[in-house]
Amino acid sequence: MKSREVKVAGLTIGGGTPIKIQTMCNTHTQDVMPSVEQCMEMAAAGAELIRLTTQGMKEVEALKEIKKILRERGIETPLVADVHFSSDVAIEVAKVADKVRINPGNFAKEHSVAQSQFARFIEVCKEYNTAVRIGINHGSLGERIINLYGDTPLGMMKAAMEWIEMCIDNDFYNVVVSLKASNTIVMSTAYRLLWKAMQERDVVFPVHLGVTEAGNGDTGRIKSAVGIAALLKEGIGDTIRVSLTENPVNELPVARIIADYFYSGEYAKEKITQRHYDCANWDEFIIKASCDFGPLLLDKEIDDFTVTATCAGEPVYAEAIEEFKDNLQQAARRKFTKPEYIACPGCGRTLYNLEETFNEVKRRTSHLKGVRIAIMGCIVNGPGEMADADFGYVGEGKGKVCIYKGKEPVLRSVPQEEAIDALLKIIEENMQ
Repeated sequence: MKSREVKVAGLTIGGGTPIKIQTMCNTHTQDVMPSVEQCMEMAAAGAELIRLTTQGMKEVEALKEIKKILRERGIETPLVADVHFSSDVAIEVAKVADKVRINPGNFAKEHSVAQSQFARFIEVCKEYNTAVRIGINHGSLGERIINLYGDTPLGMMKAAMEWIEMCIDNDFYNVVVSLKASNTIVMSTAYRLLWKAMQERDVVFPVHLGVTEAGNGDTGRIKSAVGIAALLKEGIGDTIRVSLTENPVNELPVARIIADYFYSGEYAKEKITQRHYDCANWDEFIIKASCDFGPLLLDKEIDDFTVTATCAGEPVYAEAIEEFKDNLQQAARRKFTKPEYIACPGCGRTLYNLEETFNEVKRRTSHLKGVRIAIMGCIVNGPGEMADADFGYVGEGKGKVCIYKGKEPVLRSVPQEEAIDALLKIIEENMQ
């Protein structure tokens, strides 16, 4: 069963159209010209949607100016506003953005108030022909849903379906849905439950796929490919974002390889245990091989596999193959030989150098086999979405960091220049 078609300005998502790729600015939205320049770079790199954080009314005004300048420069790529907690901001930015990403459950603590505000929001979206993404993330479920279903894939699906039903009741169908998690098993399970529930409801909205906080480098690319491919292989997914703790422009070629691999039908459709790849570069190899073998490992259809490859005509050596296989086994949550890193890509809410910090934490913790460490940009999503982590480093404000052990903050307002040492000390004390 195909998803419905959704229009985001001049772009069509769903309905069997090619998979759309997108990314998100890590500039501060109030910094209009740096945001414009980054959007232009993203558009040139193939972004089909671009998201910007919109946490307040000042950002709404900035987004309006960014959109105006981009359109004057001939950049027609749809802009998506990313809103958390403030229903008033969501309602106002729906008059500006081409699409608004929200989690309606965090509009208000009282469910009835959230419902009322969501209804107001939908009416504005109808008036301005604005698309909506209902984005539910693991670790960010409301208290009511957690009390009913726990912080689980089922809870994620139930939360999404409540708002989907409200959209249907209000005759609003310009909707895309996402259920993201950093754990590839949680993520794929949640999306499968959602897809089944929408089919049973006979209203299938387009699905936005992504693995949150995937990290960077090879491991971030592999982890993203595993989760996304497991669903694309089943015909689930209409638009994708690869979340990397790098320059967000770097996400686009990864997403493009995944999207093209599935749309072209080159991917392995049957259970396989060996394959040879002739690729232009290393990234293409690890992404395609992850798309083929990752879902099979994730769903325990295979336990191991054999792979060979050439990149730009040169054979890939056995040591590099083994390193890739270890990374893939960990991404599929089958075998843990290294630390597990949960790191968000950063956005306009991040007030420290996330990429530099993450790389330093990785350098100093690479020996900690199986330990889960989260590096999160801000407190908006950080504490919730690092739900699986043993330890966490979360931006708390300008120049300040909060250190977590599990879900509990153990050090608050740590100066940024002392925070990595503080995190390492907490880890060492608890690893003895």
